[in-house]
Amino acid sequence: MQKQNFKKSIYILPNLFTSMNLFCGYYSITATIQLKFVDAAVAILIGAVFDLLDGKIARATNTTSKFGVEYDSLADLITFGLAPALLMFLWVLESIGRPGWSAALLFTICGALRLARFNTSKSSGIDFEGLPIPAAAAMNVSAVLFFYRLQISPESFKLIFMILMFVLSFCMVSSFRYKSLKKVSFFKSMKFNKLVMLVLVFVAFATEPYIFLFVVFSVYVVSGPILSLLYHHTSKIEKAI
Repeated sequence: MQKQNFKKSIYILPNLFTSMNLFCGYYSITATIQLKFVDAAVAILIGAVFDLLDGKIARATNTTSKFGVEYDSLADLITFGLAPALLMFLWVLESIGRPGWSAALLFTICGALRLARFNTSKSSGIDFEGLPIPAAAAMNVSAVLFFYRLQISPESFKLIFMILMFVLSFCMVSSFRYKSLKKVSFFKSMKFNKLVMLVLVFVAFATEPYIFLFVVFSVYVVSGPILSLLYHHTSKIEKAI
């Protein structure tokens, strides 16, 4: 009986982290409404950390469940779909008018479609089909932080950000292949070169976190189309051979 109760109590852990993810999304929305855009952006990034941890904890403790998957998706839709869309709208897209809120709406809808497709398809865990919604949200919020760090007004770039929202929306529902970080573990042995690289990454992040995040997520977003072209080109060569 004790073991059974302990087993049930473990299920609280991943769902607690999912709840923290949801809290970050809610806080981001309230901060955006109060025009605290930097706070809203940081909250979404923290939510992404909780989103990463809840899955890892569930797999490590063998407590994955259908309920947890659905709850995680609902939390993701708010934190990485609605919250960044509202942030981008009030930060820069509102002055554009109807095209601005249409871009924000499309981002939310495509995020929901991306989550629904992920939940109903079998994933190998190696690649994602389409840009993951947390990465799409992180691209938006890292842009907000990047402009804040360099003290640049986003008003002159509002059309670029509108296009960015459309591009991210398309990437989420596309068949572009993106590398998954699910299999990455910091508790396994690694080569010395990888350790040095990890230290350099940490130093770069500690020096200029906002600029570093913007560069990293920009590269990740672009990597999808590039990898898809490479896979397509490779498969063509293999068929020809």
